[in-house]
Amino acid sequence: MALTSKDRIGVVGAGAMGRGIAAVAARAGHEVYLFDMDAASALAAPGLISAEWQVLVDRGKWTDAEQDAACARLHPVSTLAELADAALVIEAIVELAEPKQALFRALEAVLSESAILASNTSSISITTLARGLVHPQRCAGLHFFNPATKMKLVEVISGLGTDPAVVDLLCDTVRAWGKLPVRAQSTPGFIVNRVARPYYAEGLRTLAEAAAQPEVIDTLLRRAGGFPMGPFELMDLIGNDVNFAVTSSVFAAMYNDGRFQPSLQQQERVAAGWMGRKTGRGFYDYRDQAARSEPPALARQAAPHKVRVVGDLGIAEPLLHRLMQAGLAVERQAAQGIGYLILAGELRLALTDGRTATVRASETGHPNWVLFDLAQDYISTSHLALCVSDQAATGALEQAAGLLQVAGITILPIDDIAGMVVMRTMAMLANEAADAVLFDIASAADVDLAMRYGTNYPVGPLAWADGFGAARLAQVLEALHRHYGESRYRISPLIRRRAAAGRRLHA
Repeated sequence: MALTSKDRIGVVGAGAMGRGIAAVAARAGHEVYLFDMDAASALAAPGLISAEWQVLVDRGKWTDAEQDAACARLHPVSTLAELADAALVIEAIVELAEPKQALFRALEAVLSESAILASNTSSISITTLARGLVHPQRCAGLHFFNPATKMKLVEVISGLGTDPAVVDLLCDTVRAWGKLPVRAQSTPGFIVNRVARPYYAEGLRTLAEAAAQPEVIDTLLRRAGGFPMGPFELMDLIGNDVNFAVTSSVFAAMYNDGRFQPSLQQQERVAAGWMGRKTGRGFYDYRDQAARSEPPALARQAAPHKVRVVGDLGIAEPLLHRLMQAGLAVERQAAQGIGYLILAGELRLALTDGRTATVRASETGHPNWVLFDLAQDYISTSHLALCVSDQAATGALEQAAGLLQVAGITILPIDDIAGMVVMRTMAMLANEAADAVLFDIASAADVDLAMRYGTNYPVGPLAWADGFGAARLAQVLEALHRHYGESRYRISPLIRRRAAAGRRLHA
């Protein structure tokens, strides 16, 4: 059962997040009381919120009367004692454990025993924040995403002592506020900030190995992967200092697990003061409104007249439809296992399976291997990456590019790196998501909802894994682990188990 409009809501912290949360609660009909140590910030908050609401009025989505009524429900206060009859108090103060703990102890002294204390923390343990409280069972996490007025997702986090009934009430309340709640256990990064780490980490690792530049990686993840922003664009938007701090915090909290190791590439930019958009430089240059050009694509190559397909291309089968629509003759040859294409001169073109093209050439005894990267949708993708084995004959890359260019695909060549760009990113996201389920941090459904609505991913990583196939995903991850020999690339036991059973990860 959700809190009703008769229940008062307290918000402590009148910064951007606190104002956003207050706006959500007031719009839902609650009387909202805002406190900030800086009294001027609390006094200014209603006016700033009203200015944001004016946009809704101007667009005809809200009436003047609705705006006026909601504004009248916003009350700045100058002492915590004025929150005494609040049913729920949400803190949105500095992201440090000690100030939050001190605030909760002070609030517990003035609130009723039935009042709920909630933290908007993005990464601090709820169990830690509840330590020292007389009633730790009423402490939980309510992690809104920025901007709180627009982002639907809210992580509802249980500490070790949190009463399940409190979590139920918070989920119902958040849902009544028009938001999408997902349940998580208190663990470093919760769902989103934990599962999203590979999105940045694999891009940074690819850059560190000089396999591709940021503009190439970003373009591939947007145009082929379907993500709204590439990792380097996103880190520059968030701020490299903020993103690096979150990664470092999760790394430390996970006892330096290699899965979450921060990047020296990002650390150097933080050391240089290149934080991203807010400082004018990050992975890109934003000074003087510098325009970013498209990454250099491979020039148009001669197109073959026909291609032979050995076996089944699996998720890449739609490529053949595009090639045939373009007038290319396609011959089929039955074979076991995931297939590949053969062009003139015995050049073999295949979807990456996690191995490098060079290793594939060595293991098969065929030197001329070119690999193409994963795409979310091979029917519509406009870009693909290609890499070529070190043993391949001169012109192998250009020959393979000519084939795909027939289908209207822009080719971005990259160095021969294990798993390429989109494949390794999606595989590692799915791997981390599987571990979140394995360790009972959240359900498979909530993990996918969190990643879709908290980060705007085109598909939940576990839903993608089910479409790709747990057995094939396991092969990709095993190949990455063999290649690097690092704990970072260890396969989640849940994926191994589902692959062995032939079952879906959502099962």
